[in-house]
Amino acid sequence: MGLQTVGHLIIAAHFWFGCFYDWNYVKIPTTVADLGDSKFNTHKLKFLTYWDALLQSVFFTICFLNDIFGSNETFPKEKPFIRRIKDIALPALAFPLSMFVGLTFWGLYAVDRELIFPKIIDQFFPAWLNHLMHTNIMIFTLLELLTSYRKYPSRKVGLSILLIFMLTYLGWIHYIHSYTNKWVYPILELLNLPARILFFVLNFVVAVLVYLLGEKINALWWEKRLGSKKTKKH
Repeated sequence: MGLQTVGHLIIAAHFWFGCFYDWNYVKIPTTVADLGDSKFNTHKLKFLTYWDALLQSVFFTICFLNDIFGSNETFPKEKPFIRRIKDIALPALAFPLSMFVGLTFWGLYAVDRELIFPKIIDQFFPAWLNHLMHTNIMIFTLLELLTSYRKYPSRKVGLSILLIFMLTYLGWIHYIHSYTNKWVYPILELLNLPARILFFVLNFVVAVLVYLLGEKINALWWEKRLGSKKTKKH
């Protein structure tokens, strides 16, 4: 097993462990943070952070399986099916979603942590898990972007996949609110309808921007590296 394969295995395992630990051992009493679970218990699946952690777990598992059964050639003559999944999953979901979750979480946390992650939750949610789900996601997807080549899909395809995912989650939290009269995130409780609409629009703008950021980084980084390889061949 090569270094890249071992790395993918460790990263996937660490995300799976984080999801397992959060689901089974992080119990926040409703007296501390009542997010409507007494009426409609969605457990961790109410949080975009958990959706993203599951996505990263699956994505890095796919990376590991591609190392074993697929191909890591820059331009394979025929891409194995698992390589095709990997090459669309990173640009369309894994990279932009991890950056969106990480940047919005730490951005709001810096302004006023009570808006996103109240201090009282610290006693139930360990710091290492917080960083696994809000920091490591950005670090590892960026490393993946820089260490394995993929051709970005067309913007129409990539952004469509990302925005469908985001719209699905937006519909989900509104469905939860319709049952419980509770918003998943404290900041939403403070906003009136026009402000919430603006907040959601801004979030979608950020999601599009981080997608375009990934596309730009991929183009600049790999154009330089692949260009230098071609030069060496001549």
